[in-house]
Amino acid sequence: MKKVTLYTDGACSGNPGVGGWGYVLKYKQHEKQASGAENDTTNNRMELTAVIEGLKCLKEGCEVEIFSDSSYVVNAFLNGWVFDWLKNGWKRLDNKPVSNVDLWEELLRLTRIHKIHFNKVKGHADDEYNNICDKLATSAVKNFKMNL
Repeated sequence: MKKVTLYTDGACSGNPGVGGWGYVLKYKQHEKQASGAENDTTNNRMELTAVIEGLKCLKEGCEVEIFSDSSYVVNAFLNGWVFDWLKNGWKRLDNKPVSNVDLWEELLRLTRIHKIHFNKVKGHADDEYNNICDKLATSAVKNFKMNL
């Protein structure tokens, strides 16, 4: 199984507002960057979308180290919340509905294809690839706004 590294970030101008996502995927000496934007979205949706888009571009099952500054995404897996939400019919412990179910379901589908390990990085700090992803996401927001 190939080992790849995926760095991701999401951004939103207003929350909700115009949002962007970006990722850097690394395999050996190869590197792929991508980004995109959506109107009327949230930061959490963009964080999830960055991970999903990065995983979707993989052509086969891989061992993936994911690095994200999103506590929302990383802790959902590391603390098992996403599996509890699924078991509880996408309800949180307080019985309120989970947000972004469509994206959580897609991300769970992708985790069945790949062997994934989530890592939390400090945002806007000294992680080179997190900073690149942040620039990709914020540039996608700016470009989207210019084309509105």
